[in-house]
Amino acid sequence: MSDDDDFEIFLVALPGLEPLLCAEARERGFRDPIPVKGGVTIRGGWPEVWRANLELRGASRVLARFAAFRALHLAQLDKRARKVAWGRVLRPDQPVRVEAACKGSRIYHAGAAAQRIERAIREELGAPIDADKGLRLMARIEDDLCTLSLDTSGAPLHQRGHKQEVNKAPLRETLAALLLRRCGYDGREPLLDPMCGSGTLVIEAAEIAAGLAPGRSRAFAFERLAGFDPAAWRRLRAAAAARVSLPEPRFHGSDRDAGAVAMSRANAERAGLAAVTAFTQVAVADLTAPDGPPGLVMVNPPYGGRLGERGQLAPLYRRLGETLRDRFAGWRVGLVTSEPGLAAATGLPLSPSGPPLSHGGLPITLYTAAPLP
Repeated sequence: MSDDDDFEIFLVALPGLEPLLCAEARERGFRDPIPVKGGVTIRGGWPEVWRANLELRGASRVLARFAAFRALHLAQLDKRARKVAWGRVLRPDQPVRVEAACKGSRIYHAGAAAQRIERAIREELGAPIDADKGLRLMARIEDDLCTLSLDTSGAPLHQRGHKQEVNKAPLRETLAALLLRRCGYDGREPLLDPMCGSGTLVIEAAEIAAGLAPGRSRAFAFERLAGFDPAAWRRLRAAAAARVSLPEPRFHGSDRDAGAVAMSRANAERAGLAAVTAFTQVAVADLTAPDGPPGLVMVNPPYGGRLGERGQLAPLYRRLGETLRDRFAGWRVGLVTSEPGLAAATGLPLSPSGPPLSHGGLPITLYTAAPLP
């Protein structure tokens, strides 16, 4: 790898949230961000790949599209795959696994295509093939063009590295970050989650306010690639850490379950945010607004098909709406649910902020309300 490499980098996003990730990439200074189906493309080299993994809150994975060539049949695929400069990106001591997909091409057998590329890597580079532990290399053959991409993230990027305890239906951190962005949240106002579960929304909001890099606590697949520069990576992480500024303690979570509160506190502690977050055990009906200016109530309640039956959940949503109307004047609201009827049960002036999104196999929608009177 070299600093002057320039290629397309694909930032994977949950379908429907591509424009939000594109806006984040633009704000973080990445070059030529373009929203496309399933993600965002940017341009850059390996340092940009490292920085995208470290800094982007909404990306699910970062793929480096490092090579492309035309192949009309398997023999040609075999020949041209052997001409790829594998040694510039892969190490002979690191195992690889190849996944192939074919669409609208004369090569239509994905398994055979993957085997040809695996053989080229094994015989030209000497790297072993391992379906379980190998670096993930993806070959997409579309309209006879074979594009090679490396998954530079490894574990999905919602696995920040400091949240070790989760509740029964966790909201992924990457999704939480983009939903907060959709609410217009930038970290400058207080946030409260009255059903905090494992604390995802509260911790994510506090991290946004502090300027903490989401990938600061974990390892990445790109650290196993050829030419990886540990010293340069340390400098990049140190520069990100130098920009951190802990905000005032205005990030609040509550839950009626004592175990959820303890879980949230432990996760916030590991994230380095114990001093600016507060978690309390309290039922929704007994909740009061924290001292200080109003901000955003952001909540991911249980919904039908996930933690309870829809009919049984309507009273919970009604109590939530009553509490917010009575005690949270001036606060904005963001509520995630799979059921329009449950959102309506709150009695709040909620409107869908966009089309449904897929979360755990369920279509969910973010409903928002302007500051409550």
